[in-house]
Amino acid sequence: MSAGKLDTSGVFDVSNEPVIDADHVLHLTPTNTLIRHNGIEFHYGEEIPQFTEMTVDMHDPEDGAEIKATGVVVSCAGDRHKGFQVSMVLLDLNTQNQARLSLLAYSNLA
Repeated sequence: MSAGKLDTSGVFDVSNEPVIDADHVLHLTPTNTLIRHNGIEFHYGEEIPQFTEMTVDMHDPEDGAEIKATGVVVSCAGDRHKGFQVSMVLLDLNTQNQARLSLLAYSNLA
């Protein structure tokens, strides 16, 4: 076998993996979103594969400011009839959005 031979075995074919477009943005409302100290949980109608990186837009219910965050899905439990409960860990938040989400997380616990 020469070094220039093209692999046709299909071992490296990942086309069967579900892919969500990198530009896919979810717009979440405060009524269906639980904010935790390290991430968020929300109800969604479709299954999202674990370890999918997504961008999420949320609005602060206090002043209406937009919070845009990138996160990774760590859990997606449910079924196609009742929907799925999705848990995400948020990554690379700026200090302002991190402080805003921390306040919202602790206000949900009260």
